[in-house]
Amino acid sequence: MEREQGLQELERTRLIAILRGVKPGQIIRTAEAMLEGGVTVLEVTLNTDGALDMIRELRSRLGGRMFIGAGTVLDLEDARQAIEAGASFLVTPNTDEAVIAYSVSQGIPIFPGAMTPTEIVRAWKAGAQAVKVFPSTGLGLTYIRELMGPLDRVPMVAVGGVTAGNIGEYLQAGCYAAGVGSSLCKLADIDAGRFDVITANARRFAEAVSQWKEAAWTS
Repeated sequence: MEREQGLQELERTRLIAILRGVKPGQIIRTAEAMLEGGVTVLEVTLNTDGALDMIRELRSRLGGRMFIGAGTVLDLEDARQAIEAGASFLVTPNTDEAVIAYSVSQGIPIFPGAMTPTEIVRAWKAGAQAVKVFPSTGLGLTYIRELMGPLDRVPMVAVGGVTAGNIGEYLQAGCYAAGVGSSLCKLADIDAGRFDVITANARRFAEAVSQWKEAAWTS
């Protein structure tokens, strides 16, 4: 998917699947399992062996149906290599304004990581499409809700501790989307060939987002 279609998919699904540590030979089947369950936005972290080649393969084989990005982008060289490999969006664990500026100059959406209000506003003003609140596992919903008071104009993506059971609460709190890793796709399930489990998990997340949307419309 190209930029606009991919961003529309993210707004529709409100979910970024995070794949870390997946073996190259498993990537397509894993992505297909998530796609079958309704997940269309996928991030491969660059600290995964062979990540750049996997991004290339995903773009080649599933790029018409999935929005494929690179995660754990730490510096300008990571950003350049990821974009050259075909990443349609970038996700970072930190706020690096040079990386944000480069991504913007290339027309590539970026979701930089930030934790404090100062970092979040800095990342947004630098040109972030949305800001990844990270780490959010320990801080949780209470912190997200507190941030949304003064910073409700900043689109935020919660990463860490998000499950199918609570994603609706994060969205209700005002998050633009959520990044989800092991609660959607466990390496043990991939290694065991339990792709039906991954599809079922993806469906649970998709259904939870649909329920949140229905509740928002009727409230």
